[in-house]
Amino acid sequence: MTFNTIFALFSAMVVLASIPSLSVLTVCTRSAASGFIHGVFTTIGIVLGDIIFIIIAIWGLSLLAETMGNLFFLIKYLGGAYLIFLGVGLCRSKSKDVQTEEVVKSSLLSSFMAGLSITLADQKATLFYLGFFPAFLDISNISYLDTSIIIATATVAVGGVKLIYAFMADRARLLFNPKTRKGINIAAGCIMIAVGVFLITKA
Repeated sequence: MTFNTIFALFSAMVVLASIPSLSVLTVCTRSAASGFIHGVFTTIGIVLGDIIFIIIAIWGLSLLAETMGNLFFLIKYLGGAYLIFLGVGLCRSKSKDVQTEEVVKSSLLSSFMAGLSITLADQKATLFYLGFFPAFLDISNISYLDTSIIIATATVAVGGVKLIYAFMADRARLLFNPKTRKGINIAAGCIMIAVGVFLITKA
């Protein structure tokens, strides 16, 4: 993997991790109700879930590339179309007021499990990564080192964004207002559409 590829992957992950979502709400709720450390452990659970999906997606794609040979471009077309679909959905989504719910004091383990379970319960995550990675990687030639770099990149990008949310919730106990969330959704949606189009044209 080149530095440009790593930087592009990192930037895309940061933007996508910034989208207000259930995982963001969970991090903010835990941090606001029980303190920043609970937001940290929730973030660790979320990142671990993402790592599991990343490994499944990368080596699943690698196996598909070996099995399908020249027909693998069909997977790229489907992945690109799926990213465009998600991007359009984000651009059209309506942002609603999100209230931070009060939660009872709980253990750090429960905060960790909350983050992990929310991520693993998202069945669309695997499909997302299946469509996302071919835009940045040569799946047929991916190595263990490349996989390690991707995991490290995701850890810093996703974990860093969620920790910022946790810090903000702990200090201000506020989430972004609806207008700001709508702007983030549109920006992230446009990026996903662009990646999807790039993936299709590159196939």
